[in-house]
Amino acid sequence: MRLQRRLPCGEAVPALGQGTWNLGDDPARRGEEIAALRQGLDLGLTLIDTAEMYGDGRAEQLVGEAIAGRRGEVFLVSKVYPHNASARAMPRSCEASLRRLGVETIDLYLLHWPGSVPLAETVEAFEALRRAGKIRHFGVSNFDARAMQQLWRTPGGQAAQANQVLYHLGERGIEWDLLPWQREHALPVMAYSPFDQGRLLRHRALAACAQRHGLAPAQAALAWLLAQDGVVAIPKSGSAERVRQNAAARDRPLPDGLRAELDRLFAPPDGPTPLTML
Repeated sequence: MRLQRRLPCGEAVPALGQGTWNLGDDPARRGEEIAALRQGLDLGLTLIDTAEMYGDGRAEQLVGEAIAGRRGEVFLVSKVYPHNASARAMPRSCEASLRRLGVETIDLYLLHWPGSVPLAETVEAFEALRRAGKIRHFGVSNFDARAMQQLWRTPGGQAAQANQVLYHLGERGIEWDLLPWQREHALPVMAYSPFDQGRLLRHRALAACAQRHGLAPAQAALAWLLAQDGVVAIPKSGSAERVRQNAAARDRPLPDGLRAELDRLFAPPDGPTPLTML
């Protein structure tokens, strides 16, 4: 099963992709991590997310090696530091990312988090890169509902294609305001760290209820995210076996009984909460 989400521009992307935070940091694991990313491509996890920040570019270099010869299969996402999001600095950052990735174009280029550069200048810089063919689309990351509203008021800001934020069973605050706002505007949420940096996988109650439904904890956590309208999940894994387990989460819809159990274990928000960032 190939679950997809549609961007505002109309393009479809996989609902389950691959993250790369902390990949490329250990030279001894390089071969294993490249194999894991390629295994994901084989299984249809063709959206790969990275950033210039990750390992000071080492993750982008790893991704570039993993996708060599397979660029046409990949929807490639990278992110620019806020301090590099100016009209002067962004072109240099983008060119450096393109060199590390070994590609001519980034499919979706995100502002990593809100910074001091005026949004209007950042949007103009994104648009200049898009006109130059360096990126196909732009978006943002770690924007709360107020920041998204500000972006929407910025000339050209409504061309953003996604907002990437922390979202998982144990961190559901965006369901109060940000997620409804993005659904209203048909703007996908890209959910990073869907396993809460591994903590969810050690949650005994989650493991028990997942087992009752024949799922591993990671599969239950991903199935829950994939059942959310307009959400793209980007789990990171440097293990080909773990990638296979993650991909299997697409093959079974979230059972109603499991959904109810998860809501009892991990309650939705009962009021506004500040956006959490990692």
